[in-house]
Parts: sequence; C-alpha cells; structure tokens
Amino acid sequence: MRDTIFALSSGAPPAGVAIIRVSGPQVRFVLETILGEVPQPRMARLAKLRDASGEVLDHGLSLFFPSPHSFTGEDVAELQIHGGRASISAVLSRLSDLPGLRHAEAGEFTKRAFENGRMDLTAVEGLSDLIRAETEAQRKQAMGQAVGVLGSLYSGWAHKMTHARAMVEAELDFSDEDDIPGAVSDRIWPEMQALLDEMKQHLSRARAGEIVRDGFRIALIGPPNAGKSSLLNALAKRDVAIVSDIAGTTRDIVEVRLDIGGHLVLVQDTAGIRSSEDQIELEGIRRSLRAAEEADLVLELRDATAIDTAVDAIAGANPNNLLLLTKSDLRQLEFETTGSEVFSISAKTGAGIDLLMEEIKKRIGQNHAGAGEALPTRDRHVQYLKTCVAEAEKAVRGRILPIEVRSEYLRNAATALGRITGRVDVEDLLGVIFSEFCVGK
Repeated sequence: MRDTIFALSSGAPPAGVAIIRVSGPQVRFVLETILGEVPQPRMARLAKLRDASGEVLDHGLSLFFPSPHSFTGEDVAELQIHGGRASISAVLSRLSDLPGLRHAEAGEFTKRAFENGRMDLTAVEGLSDLIRAETEAQRKQAMGQAVGVLGSLYSGWAHKMTHARAMVEAELDFSDEDDIPGAVSDRIWPEMQALLDEMKQHLSRARAGEIVRDGFRIALIGPPNAGKSSLLNALAKRDVAIVSDIAGTTRDIVEVRLDIGGHLVLVQDTAGIRSSEDQIELEGIRRSLRAAEEADLVLELRDATAIDTAVDAIAGANPNNLLLLTKSDLRQLEFETTGSEVFSISAKTGAGIDLLMEEIKKRIGQNHAGAGEALPTRDRHVQYLKTCVAEAEKAVRGRILPIEVRSEYLRNAATALGRITGRVDVEDLLGVIFSEFCVGK
C-alpha cells in the first residue's frame, strides 16, 4: 500500500491559521483516529484534534476531499488549526505516530497530482512559477499555465497530428474499404501546413514568455565614474551599490530586482570598461561585456562633464541601446540623435529619470507576452518545440517521400509535444480509424 503523506502547507509559524495537508489511502483512518469521524466531503467541520490518550491538542476546521476529486487525485484531508509553533508541532507529531504515515518530501503532493493525471508537467511548472511570482505579469502567466492553458494547446496540436496520421494510414492500409474516402492526404497536408505555421508563430514568441518568467534584463554599461552605480540606486530608490569617485570601485555584477509596470526587471550595475592591467578588474570588465551581450536592453552611460562635443557623445553608440548622458545637473548638452536614442539624466536631482522609466516600460512592452497569451516559459519547452517543428516540416515538405515516412515524422513531432506535457503514450491509431470510418463493421 502506498504511504500516506502529511505536511504543513501554509507559511512558517507563528501565524493566525496553519493548514496541515494529508494525502493517501489512510486519510479516512487519520480522520477517524484524530477527530473521531470523517467529515462530509468538501464541507468544513469544526472539530477537536486529540492525541492517543484522548487529550485535546487543538480546536480547528477539518475538510475531506475524497478521491479522485482532490488536488492529488487521492483522498485528501486538510486540518486548519491555530498557527502557533507548539500547536503545529503537536499535531504533526501525532500524525507521525500513526502507522503508514510519513512526512511528505518537497513537492510530493504536486508529484502525486501529476502521477494521478490531475496535472501535466506544464501545469506543474506553472504552479511552481505561481508560488514564486513577484509581479502581476508573472502571476497572470503562471496562473494560465497552472490551470492547463499551455498543456491544452500542446495536447490539441498532438491530437491533430495523431488524427492526420490515422487518416493517411487509413488510406494506405484500408484503401479497398468502401468506408475510406480517397485522396485523404490531399486534405490532411494543407491542414498540417496550417498547424506548422501556427507552431512556428508560437515558437517565435518564446522569448516573450521567458522574459515574463525570468525577468527583463537591463545592463548598465560605461567607463568608470559614468554614474552607473548612482543610476542603479536611483532606480531602486535605495542604496544598493557603493558610489565612489575612485575608478574601479565596482568590480563585479551588482543586480537589483525591480517591479516596473507589473513586470520583473533585473538591472545590473557592471564594472567600468577601461584599459587595465589589474587581473581582478579585467575579469570584472569581461563580465560587464557578457552582461551586455545577454541583456534585453543596454543602457550605455557617458559622463556629460567629460564630453567635449555632442558629436563625441553619440559617436559609436549602438542603435539598439539607449545612450544616457549623466550628471545633467552639472552640464547640459544639446545633441541630435542620428539614429540612436539619447537621454540626459541626473541621478542626484532625478532629472530625466521619469522619461527613462517610460522608455524602459515601452521596451518591455515590445518584448512582452499579451494578456492571456499561452507561451513557452522554459528552455526545455523551446527545445522540444524546435524538434516538433523540424519533424512536422519534414512531413509537410516531403511530398516525394513514402507515406509511411511522412507519417513517422508526424509521430516524432507529436512525441516531442508529449515530452513537454509529460504524457507520451502509444497512440491507438486503429481506435481513431474505427471511430472516423467504421472500419471492420
């Protein structure tokens, strides 16, 4: 018999209420032993929790969710008790003394939900992201994934491919049957082309989903004393980085996590870029350049007081970056953008910071998923989707290939989707054929 597991499912004590969850075949036994009864399904019941001698441990609410209509798909009980450390400890100790019960491992309730078919892997990942969500955008994306939006999309695609295989193989294997229409493939392959286009469009938006989950990365780049650390502190509205007139003060990446317009933004202060023979500083500069390569937006800072002309200010500026002329409280420069966007700011007075923030929000919006948009959020999603698209394209483009080969490519594509959701099964093609064409009547 499978173990029955239990654990504290609410936050760390002390708290107003603590929720202890129990899942497994012995849940009814647990309730009868500790409460003296099994509550009506899905109805809260006030009860006394007792130890082995009958002494009351605590008063609380009990809930019972019978299998399969529970989070894990097993019998589940929730005990809502007072959130003091002593009360929680007493109830957990009581549960651990019962035969067949053990403390749950990390993530084991969700693992059982997956094993019992209550969730697919994308929903499991969405639930994990929902728990860790820091911003509104992360919450919305994770919530959609947790309730199965992404899994349903991929399962729907896999079903279409399975159906297409069934149709083309039906034409091949049962061509002498009156119930099988001719030239099925003439209709199937245009449908597969449309599906392929849809999958390519979905894959092209993968970066937007990753940005919501992992954050929009901004790298602050520039020579020493350009004001990078001061800008980081101004954006964070607190002292995050050490500010000094001594060149080379920042030698490693200093990162701060911000919520800008409901989106997670990771701002990285980097070592000043200059010629140096100091090996430690050179390593910091190398990391600065790598941060710029990996960033979604690079803010290139120049000290306005150290620039001779406006032409010098914009020379070499990357059109894909934002050029910031800092310390505008000490010197204002007139300039033309010549294709690069230039902002004049002062971290000391706050001048220009609001305009910079609006530009950052605009850049995030250009790379952000739309409301309710189902997008891949992890690298493993992207890798399997690339495999799926590649195999499906072989099937659609392979007009001169034998039908069996094209069908196999579709099978490979559907298998890649199944690996994303964690539900790779042997497809029963005959079942599909019988339902569609009444073969074998």
